[in-house]
Amino acid sequence: MPASGPVTRNTLRQQIADALRDEVLAGRLRPGQEFTVKQIADQYGVSATPVREALVDLAAQSLLDSDQHRGFRVREISVADFRGMVEARSLIAGGILSKVAEGGGSGTRGDVLMAIRRRADEAARAARAGDLDIFIAYDLRFWRELGALIENPHISGFLHQLRLRCWVFSVPYLRGDPDAGEQVWKDHAEVVDAVTRGDAEALREVIGGYHALMLAWAERLERGDRG
Repeated sequence: MPASGPVTRNTLRQQIADALRDEVLAGRLRPGQEFTVKQIADQYGVSATPVREALVDLAAQSLLDSDQHRGFRVREISVADFRGMVEARSLIAGGILSKVAEGGGSGTRGDVLMAIRRRADEAARAARAGDLDIFIAYDLRFWRELGALIENPHISGFLHQLRLRCWVFSVPYLRGDPDAGEQVWKDHAEVVDAVTRGDAEALREVIGGYHALMLAWAERLERGDRG
């Protein structure tokens, strides 16, 4: 967990939380897996206090469940939960990001959108290469930076957490699948291009298509078809 500058308890807490979040997204910490504060502290060679704080943070983000007697467990997200998160994100993101599109891509905002477009291109490259870890990292960064244009940290933070939990659900199904790069949604460039043009209708169409795809996938999973 490299850090620049002095490492305080708060930065160590964040580094541990980030590292564990990456472990969950990489599938190395699997749904239902249990562990204690001591086990994580020993693993990273740090004291128990920042580890406990990091785990509490992840529990607050609904990535972990805590048990007073047994420690922590990676949350198991059901298909019904996944569908509910997709539906919530659809209701919020469609309208909010359409307002973002109305601002277009002029001035300083245009420079920000160019940077976000680079995330889209990197995500597409990772998908073509079948590198799910890199794809997830760029996908999360893409939506986080695009969400920042909302200029409401409560809404953008909520959308980011929904996106993160959707990935936690999806990873076990996609991990190790040689066709994962073909199954993931990767129309990021269309989203940022619509925002850049100020085309709210096109943006609603692309995002609506994404959410419809995710809901259809959830329905297939309920039928036992992972394809």
